[in-house]
Amino acid sequence: MLENVLVIGKNGQLAIEIKHCYQNKYNFIFKGKEEIDLQDEENLHKIINENNIKIIINCAAYTAVDLAESEIEKADILNYKCVEILAKLAKQYELKFVHISTDYVFDGKTNTPYNENDETNPLGIYGKTKLKGEQAIMEVTPKNTIIIRTSWLYSSYGKNFVKTMQNLGRQRKELRVVFDQIGSPTYARDLAETILNILPVIQNEKPEIYHYSNEGVASWYDFTKEIMKISQIDCNVKPIESKDFPTLASRPSYSVLNKQKIKEKFHIEIPYWKDSLEKCISILQKGDIL
Repeated sequence: MLENVLVIGKNGQLAIEIKHCYQNKYNFIFKGKEEIDLQDEENLHKIINENNIKIIINCAAYTAVDLAESEIEKADILNYKCVEILAKLAKQYELKFVHISTDYVFDGKTNTPYNENDETNPLGIYGKTKLKGEQAIMEVTPKNTIIIRTSWLYSSYGKNFVKTMQNLGRQRKELRVVFDQIGSPTYARDLAETILNILPVIQNEKPEIYHYSNEGVASWYDFTKEIMKISQIDCNVKPIESKDFPTLASRPSYSVLNKQKIKEKFHIEIPYWKDSLEKCISILQKGDIL
C-alpha cells in the first residue's frame, strides 16, 4: 500500500514540479492556501487523520522578499508560526517532514560556500522569519525531519526570475542587472527529484539541515546573460552594482551553499546550473507550461 504524502503550497513552483516528477511510489495529496489554513490546527488534524498522512512536504512560504519588510506579520505567520505547528503535528503523528528553507538565512559576508552549521545572520524580514521557522523545527525535534535550504529557485511554472527576464528581454533592448550578488541558481525540478529520491531513506532521531542548489556559481548578471543566450533573445545585458538598484530588503552579496553533506549522505549527483537552465528553457519554448 502506498504511503500518503501531503504536499503543502500546491501552487508554488516546487510543488508543481513535485507533481510533475513523482512516480507511483507514493500517493500525493496537494493542498494550496485556498484548501488548507495552516493556522487551523483542528482542520490539520482532520486532514492528517482522514487521509492517513505519513509524510508532509512543506513548500509553502511567504517569499516576497521586499514586501516582507512591510508585511512582517504575514511573513512571520507563514514562515515561522505555521512551520512550528507542522513540526508539532509531525512529532505527534510520527510523520516524515521535509521543510524548504533559504540561503537568505545568511548575511553573505564571506567568500566561501556556506556549510549547514555556519553562523546564520539574515539581513531582512524574509530571511529572519525563515530562520525562525528552522529554529522552531529544531526546538520541537520531530524525528525523520529534514530542512533543505535552497537558493535562487526557478522553474518553467509560476512566476520566477527566468520567466521575468525572458519577458523583459523581449520587451526591451537593454537590461541592467546586478553583478555583485553571487549565488547558485536552482532548477526546481532538480530539487523536486532529489526530494522524491531521498524520501524513502530519511531516518534521523532529530531534525537535520541540508543544503541543495545546482552546482556552479553565478551572479544575477551571469544568470541573466545565460538566460538570454539560451533563449536566443537579442537584449543587451549590462552589469550594475547593487547600490545602483536599491531594494527595500538587503540581499546577501554571497550566498553560495556547500552541498557536500547532502551529496554524501544520500549519494546523489547535482546537475550544473547551466545544464539545468537549458532543460527548463527548452520546456518553456515548447509552450506547454503555466
